[in-house]
Amino acid sequence: GNPPRLDLGGMLGWPAPDNEVFRKILAHPKLVPYLTELCGEGYRLDHQPLLIASEKGAEGFSLHGGSMDPEGNYVPYLAYHCMHGRMYNNLLACSVSLVDHPKGSGGFVCVRGSHKANFKIPKSLINGEEDPGDCLYHPETKAGDVILFSEGTVHGASAWQMDYQRRLALYRFAPATVAYGRAYHPTWPAEYTDGATEAQLAVMQPPYNVRLDRKVVKGLEEEEEPKLEVKSRSAKKKEFDGDVFGTKYF
Repeated sequence: GNPPRLDLGGMLGWPAPDNEVFRKILAHPKLVPYLTELCGEGYRLDHQPLLIASEKGAEGFSLHGGSMDPEGNYVPYLAYHCMHGRMYNNLLACSVSLVDHPKGSGGFVCVRGSHKANFKIPKSLINGEEDPGDCLYHPETKAGDVILFSEGTVHGASAWQMDYQRRLALYRFAPATVAYGRAYHPTWPAEYTDGATEAQLAVMQPPYNVRLDRKVVKGLEEEEEPKLEVKSRSAKKKEFDGDVFGTKYF
């Protein structure tokens, strides 16, 4: 049969310097403004990053994701919505191309506009039982390009057609108060955080509101390392929690 897709994890915990290029994505100066705009202040790493590789002829991946599941149920933990001109994504994918993906190469495909769909996608389309026609979009990318897409977008992958190996690094980010994965609980593996920068550690915080002394990554143009800002409530409210609950936070 066709060669399988190859998956690899744990890059954040590789020995230095091999881990550095993967850690840098968490708070990359060029990405911070986009991740903040699409996930909000205090965006956080939700899933462990994943390396995906495919040899020529390797299988693709059936269509998945979307704000509606195949049975027509709303999927809030993947959902996208727009309020008063601003976009909100409960789970945002960040796909970093490690090789060129030219036209006809195969790889990532999506149903454009499906993040706003109010009806389930036909199972025949999900399973490839019907010709998708021009429903599927395949973006062309160069090594180093990044694709950001809501997990509320129906997406998948077509079989790889190039003579060289397909490679990409896939991250998922979420708003400060939203969680899907649980690798962060009770803590990320020590090898993931040892030697990480303050900005990278801020992105790896567990889910809680930015008002509760959360370190928020702030992107600044031309800065080698983004700055951090701590969001807090008033001293009076903090004192209330201590008096009433006997704890620092409610």
